[in-house]
Amino acid sequence: MSHKKLKNNQIVVLGYGSQGRAIALNLRDSGCEVIIGLKTKSPSRRLAKKDGFEQILTSSEAVKKAKYIFMALPDHLQGKVFENDIKKNLNDNSTLVFLHGFAIHFGFIKPLPKGDVVMIAPHAPGTAVREKYLTDRSLSAFYAVFQDYSERALPTVFRLAKWLGFRRRRLIETTFENEAVGDLFGEQTVLCGGLAELIQNGFEVLVENGLPPENAYLEVAYQLDLIVQLIKKYGINGMYQHISVAARYGSFLSGEKVIDKSVKKRMEEVFEDIRSGEFAKKLNDLSDKELAELKKSIIQRVNPAFEKAARKFSK
Repeated sequence: MSHKKLKNNQIVVLGYGSQGRAIALNLRDSGCEVIIGLKTKSPSRRLAKKDGFEQILTSSEAVKKAKYIFMALPDHLQGKVFENDIKKNLNDNSTLVFLHGFAIHFGFIKPLPKGDVVMIAPHAPGTAVREKYLTDRSLSAFYAVFQDYSERALPTVFRLAKWLGFRRRRLIETTFENEAVGDLFGEQTVLCGGLAELIQNGFEVLVENGLPPENAYLEVAYQLDLIVQLIKKYGINGMYQHISVAARYGSFLSGEKVIDKSVKKRMEEVFEDIRSGEFAKKLNDLSDKELAELKKSIIQRVNPAFEKAARKFSK
């Protein structure tokens, strides 16, 4: 997908992880001149260069070059980078664009009184954002305006969202607070943390009771996307109406045995930890050593037999 070059639309993308890369590539393919901001020794520089980006600068150098600055850095680094490299290089016409409400809502970034501050938060990881753009299909995304110094922040959001590949009808208005708290809660208790633990426990029960790991994987994980698609299309009740009688009846009898009211109570505890800012503080204080230990801890927690089965059926 290629579009006519847009005049006077230099855009900085700070960070080049999955989401940052998708944002940068989509903007470039929409005709924008994209500048990548990365640390001098960042390993992501090689990938950005391979993707054809010619202007790869430090964050402080990059911010001086453009009006629109996308904050695609990891959440726990944004406050530090803002204070050290971004703040002093902003001008009154700058627009800070966040992909998540975290740093603003929890106060790790306190914007200057001049300049716009907005958010476009895709409802998908970067790989999906890029894939949908290439197929000319639109995902949904939250949008919000935190600071409207120019009195043109909202039109700016819609223009940037269009260049990213999000159609206007797929944009949902929110606030930085609601997006930050809701996103953290959803991924921790349901979408990522909760789901991973549920799947792994189900897998282990089947294996410990004699089923081969491959069978267990196929029963508790492989078909998840099909069920999720039914829920997204028809709702939970609609999903139940589209599965077999045995699955429907068994789910009705057993669902609340596994996920009972005690789970909801613990979810409320997680929510309070997020809302109070306790989790945000822990995340913001993460050191490189702690991140390395986190990676090791996750590897130790997952079941090797499950990982082997997943790799087998992903081919």
